[in-house]
Amino acid sequence: MNRRHALVRRLVADGRLSPDALPSTVDPKAQLRALGRLPVGEKNQTEQRYEDEVLRPRQLAGEIVWYRFEGIKLRLADNTFLEVDFPVMLADGTMELHDVKGSAAIIEEDAKVKMKVAASLYPFVFRIAIPKGRRGGGWTVEEVGPAKVAPHSGAS
Repeated sequence: MNRRHALVRRLVADGRLSPDALPSTVDPKAQLRALGRLPVGEKNQTEQRYEDEVLRPRQLAGEIVWYRFEGIKLRLADNTFLEVDFPVMLADGTMELHDVKGSAAIIEEDAKVKMKVAASLYPFVFRIAIPKGRRGGGWTVEEVGPAKVAPHSGAS
């Protein structure tokens, strides 16, 4: 804790300053995640870039017949859902669900676990797309496979 925070805490304890003046104790990773939250249905810059650089050109080339931003929400369990950024239908009828991340460093472990669980429950191909660099640098697109689920051994 720095000296300013210590002074503010002492003034609050003495009743000379409102408790609202206390500094937030949010961890930096949580602050980074909070910065990326936009209203439902609104794309961030990275998602817009992915649509412009990957999805729209592939649709114009005839490889993709349909995609929609936040178009499908999958139920994984009670009160647990997965909503990927772009469900995509390829020309051959295959459904792919693409989730766009700003960098590999900000992919939460629970997000990957949710995608693996979804891949084991639904007949879709799940992909995570990460930009390689600034505009025009291309994309790294990784397929997320199903979670390893133990075989059911209960009586029927």
